[in-house]
Amino acid sequence: MKYIQKGLMAVGLLAVGAVSINAFQEAPTDEFVEKKIKNEYNVYALQVPEKLDFAGEPVPLHNPDILERMDRELLVNTYWQSNGLLMFKRAKKYFPIIEPILEKHGIPEDFKYLAVIESGLTNARSPAGASGFWQIMSATAKENGLEVNDNVDERYHLEKATEVACKYLKDSKERLGSWTLAAAAYNAGNYGVSRRLKEQKVEGYYDLLLGEETGRYVFRIVALKEILSNPDTYGFNFRPKDLYSYVPTYKIEVDTAVSDFAQFSKDLGINYKILKLHNPWLRENRLNNNSRKKYQLDIPREGYYTSKP
Repeated sequence: MKYIQKGLMAVGLLAVGAVSINAFQEAPTDEFVEKKIKNEYNVYALQVPEKLDFAGEPVPLHNPDILERMDRELLVNTYWQSNGLLMFKRAKKYFPIIEPILEKHGIPEDFKYLAVIESGLTNARSPAGASGFWQIMSATAKENGLEVNDNVDERYHLEKATEVACKYLKDSKERLGSWTLAAAAYNAGNYGVSRRLKEQKVEGYYDLLLGEETGRYVFRIVALKEILSNPDTYGFNFRPKDLYSYVPTYKIEVDTAVSDFAQFSKDLGINYKILKLHNPWLRENRLNNNSRKKYQLDIPREGYYTSKP
């Protein structure tokens, strides 16, 4: 949404290169076999699945313009192989954190793919200042109880930021009537989507004429859902050990000022870099904490890092 998110991942670049992937979903004909012999690399058209949905709401693929738009996003994201493989790796690490929070709030699990297209499951920062996995703007974060200042920026706290995203999505669903429209509103805002529905006298996302960004938004989510759910179909090959895992942590409470997190980390048997990896919401090497607020810090358990303090 324009209040939360001002910059999407740049998914328009194709990194096909001189490589062949097994993304052709039907048995190759003799013609394809012959071409494969003649050419050093091959790029196949994709077969769009007969049925796709977002949060249980069908994508109307019988509509030719919807089919073309869906095909575009599947092609772009399938043939951007390096980025796609990174999404598989990061999803293994971060989806187990996101999924229980979505479930707790009654948000369909498909919304985890919204975070994928927003940030690539990284603590990204857009040119407009939207930050974190869910690309939340500073004003929106503060309105929803997140702390944002020079010391602390809880938009980078994955659990807390996911809670805020859930709150927004649930409100959007109540206002707009469908999860698909709620997803679109995360990009264009509730008012923006409502106004366009009224102006164009339609009721659903797929009937709206929208700008490039919001017009592609839900299709991107559905494409990432389809690809990440079916790696073999789209030619992504990896072993379980190739995927990333979250390092187990334990929590400590800090309710005082911290003048030097480097020394603080050393006293815990880790270093400042490792502290920041697990607590990216700490933005400086100190914590003023004049109000003596209680903060929970994640500290990695022993045996996972070899770096010395």
